[in-house]
Amino acid sequence: MKETLKLICFNFIFYILFLLFSIIGIPVFSAIVAFQAIFISHRNGMKKFRRAIAWYGLGVIKVLPFPFVRVFYKNLDTTAEKGPFIFVCNHRSASDPFLMACLPYELVQIVNIWPFKLPVLGFMARAAGYLSVRELPFEEFSKKTTDLLHEGVSIVAFPEGTRSADGSLGQFHSSIFRVALSSGYPISPICITGNENIPARGTLLLKPGTIKIHKLPHLKFEDYKNLTPFKLKNSVRQIIAEGIEVMKGKKSL
Repeated sequence: MKETLKLICFNFIFYILFLLFSIIGIPVFSAIVAFQAIFISHRNGMKKFRRAIAWYGLGVIKVLPFPFVRVFYKNLDTTAEKGPFIFVCNHRSASDPFLMACLPYELVQIVNIWPFKLPVLGFMARAAGYLSVRELPFEEFSKKTTDLLHEGVSIVAFPEGTRSADGSLGQFHSSIFRVALSSGYPISPICITGNENIPARGTLLLKPGTIKIHKLPHLKFEDYKNLTPFKLKNSVRQIIAEGIEVMKGKKSL
């Protein structure tokens, strides 16, 4: 009973804070960016807008649920490569998109249709240039993604398409890997563990836990240019699967 009450209190406080933070934070961040946009180029304005979204995401995932939820990001890529990257991530929870704010890059996420239907947040995502792979013909999707990479904007993709119901790693779709092969940008695998119940699929109930995000060594175009999209997606999937096993302590580096 005591643990149940603690869980209820945690969720009540989190969602009250989330509502207040959104009501206050989104207009404030938007106003600051809008004011700066008067004096800078459209490109720099978009960069600041995406960074503001990242700051909002960091607040939601790292500040509001603390100390019940702790988030740790580790960069295991020791090279000097600055990107932009094509980030390929496993998908465990609805909190995954917020976790991408931990990556210190200007980002655009590849999403399904449902995030665009969220009040306010969906509008912000579209305004920031987020792309729905299901709403665009592949040729248009590939062009928009490649144009963003050419501008120096990294891309985040969750190639499982939907979050796992049991924590297992699902099969990958090929679209983002076809883009990688045609554009030649480095692929950076991202492993996420610990947020399977933050929240669990089919519920908004958050449970306490520790979330870990590991940025693995990237694959240069020379590393994968001779692979087919099918072989490339399975190769990256295997890298992520092994990375997750290491994070869980079931496999050594």
